[in-house]
Amino acid sequence: MGLSLLPKEEQYFDLFTQMTLYISSAARELKEMLADKHGDYGEYAQRIKGLEHACDELTHTISTRLNKSFITPFDREDIYMMSTALDDIVDLIDDAARAIIIFDVKEINEYARDFASVIERMAEQLKEIVTTLKRPRNITQRLVEIHRLENEGDDIYHAAIAELFHDAQDALTVIKWKEIYEKLEAAVDRCENVANIIESVIIKHT
Repeated sequence: MGLSLLPKEEQYFDLFTQMTLYISSAARELKEMLADKHGDYGEYAQRIKGLEHACDELTHTISTRLNKSFITPFDREDIYMMSTALDDIVDLIDDAARAIIIFDVKEINEYARDFASVIERMAEQLKEIVTTLKRPRNITQRLVEIHRLENEGDDIYHAAIAELFHDAQDALTVIKWKEIYEKLEAAVDRCENVANIIESVIIKHT
């Protein structure tokens, strides 16, 4: 009787899947926000903030379950590390969206849109990977794609920063955009970080 009260291993997989759905939604909101020609960004930022809160709650749920579970699908440290890294992605998307509001950015440039596209594609790959984590399939090619997208993000970052300083715009513009680019780049890096964690977990358990 007591055993049936133990949280099932599958619940962790379901919680991770739910987190990646939130990440995908936040990435899509960011992409649409940066594509909006009317510059009415507040509503997008608000929806992203809601998704960020939802992810925080899931991270807390996973942490609480870890303290109660006797059996986990893989190492506790890995589960904790993966959930916090996934949560960080949404935090960074939220940071970028908030920076655009705080800095009162009126016009979004192509670099920022390209970044948002990379983040959205990475989020999609992560979602596909995590969804099949219970019975891994086609994961290697998706991990390779995430690493490729991270390189694409690096290229965008370097080109964006180079142009920012090369064009010698006013100092305030440089400060604003440098900050936004850094947050977008951090979200890309965090997506790759999650992929690395998943890769190490799979190697450990095969």
